[in-house]
Amino acid sequence: MASSASRPSRRPNTPLFSSGPCAKRPGWSLDALDGALLGRSHRSKPGKAKLKEVIDLTRAVLGIPGDYRIGIVPASDTGAVEMALWSMLGARGVDMLAWESFGKEWVTDVAKQLKLPDVRNLIAPYGELPDLSAVDFSRDVVFTWNGTTAGVRVADGDWIADDREGLTICDATSAAFAMALPWHKIDVATWSWQKVLGGEAAHGMLVLSPRAVERLESFQPDRPLPKIFRLTKNGKLIEGIFEGDTINTPSMLCVEDAIDGLRWALSLGGLTQLIRRSEQNLRIVAEWEETSPWAGFLAKDPANRSCTSICLRFTDPDVTALTEEAQAAFAKKLSALLEKEEAAFDAGSYRDAPPGLRLWGGATVENEDMEAVLPWLDWAFATVKAEVLGPKQG
Repeated sequence: MASSASRPSRRPNTPLFSSGPCAKRPGWSLDALDGALLGRSHRSKPGKAKLKEVIDLTRAVLGIPGDYRIGIVPASDTGAVEMALWSMLGARGVDMLAWESFGKEWVTDVAKQLKLPDVRNLIAPYGELPDLSAVDFSRDVVFTWNGTTAGVRVADGDWIADDREGLTICDATSAAFAMALPWHKIDVATWSWQKVLGGEAAHGMLVLSPRAVERLESFQPDRPLPKIFRLTKNGKLIEGIFEGDTINTPSMLCVEDAIDGLRWALSLGGLTQLIRRSEQNLRIVAEWEETSPWAGFLAKDPANRSCTSICLRFTDPDVTALTEEAQAAFAKKLSALLEKEEAAFDAGSYRDAPPGLRLWGGATVENEDMEAVLPWLDWAFATVKAEVLGPKQG
């Protein structure tokens, strides 16, 4: 049993497993920011060049088609998603897919804030996906590619119709740079810098297909749009947004950091190598989970397990017999002990998710660090179980 686990002697070199902001790339230091354009306007020629470099490198790493627009927008992934929802929805009915907390937030916004009249909600509990065969692609479809708080992702884009009439709006914040996104299936994609490449918070990315641009230029929402949501002027796309002329002022320090992360990605060999690093982290955890007496994946179907937000639930019968409140307290003790030992920081499950642990497995997390943290999970679980339930329970 896990209660007999001995205290490990080796800690991860970088025990940073937060799901956002995420670990910086291996070897990162403040020297990476030496080229930052500080004290200059982001609208100056060199300022715009820096912002355009982020856009160009993003296209190169992710293989985004040349006729898709890429823009840097305010307020992280949340701002990018809200910009898409408020600017584009309402032209036709909407299917909202959700299986974790952030997807459910978009459902709430569409239902209670936008108050659209024709909305279908396809909701699944934590650990599962909705019935993807039930999605109606004559309607707009809003979904997350990877549920950051559930550790459940769509395996691929085969379920998305090529001849769809509506738009597909994809929150890809914990998928971009770690999972293969089929761009011909996606009309709008969003993410933030703080996830897979370990960038800084507060900046979002917005990708638009030609179909999304057509919607923006042909559809006028019957609601006021604040400045940070406006993507058109006089019925035409504001092209400058997608050339580095941002809506509001970005941090040029964060811009330099984003450039550094993208250059690092290219130096590895691009998207293929980023995906390989992340998938290997998932394989490491999966091999451990197969024999763990106390932990299991929150994702029920192995095909849908996330390689970035790796979510674990308790399976030990003594712990699962506790009330949900007691399990949540147990999980907090567990993550606190891991942090106290400097073995894993920010490894607790999301506040709205079932009690357990969540390890970030994105490309900036070294495989050897993922291997090193797992014995600490066993030891910490045994220690907390003995403390909470007594040694006889072990």
